[in-house]
Amino acid sequence: MLPTHPRISKILMQVTCLVGGIGLFFGFNALSAGQIHSAVQWVALWSVGGVGLLSFVRHAVFHRSDAVRMGWDLGKRNDFQLEVGFANLAWGLVALIASFLGWGTMALGSLILVFGIYMLQAAVLHLFDSGRNPQRLRAGIQFINVAFAVFLLWFAFAVLS
Repeated sequence: MLPTHPRISKILMQVTCLVGGIGLFFGFNALSAGQIHSAVQWVALWSVGGVGLLSFVRHAVFHRSDAVRMGWDLGKRNDFQLEVGFANLAWGLVALIASFLGWGTMALGSLILVFGIYMLQAAVLHLFDSGRNPQRLRAGIQFINVAFAVFLLWFAFAVLS
């Protein structure tokens, strides 16, 4: 399988969705039980940290595969896609560092809020792009992207309120 084959990034995207979903599931579960610290740990570690690191790998390491998957292949390296990967790496690493160093609920909640805002913007961009390029993304992944962003924002506001 070549690094430009979309299957690599498709698998990475599926794993990313799974990791983000695990964090949100256990985070909301802990939140509903009144365990705020445990809740932010789950979401920060899995839904920001894990998603950020996996998104870095998909966008930066396998950038050509991801470009083909999204219908954005330029036939060469796209530095903008690498920048997106580096941004995801930064959020992912900060989430892991903040969690392991015990920066507290407000810091983790704020990080989740920032990542949620970023994810919502990316989801809206993908929705607009699909209007111009209907072949680019299927409705299922667009729904997942929007839902993930909304859940992150909902969670962050619930924790920070």
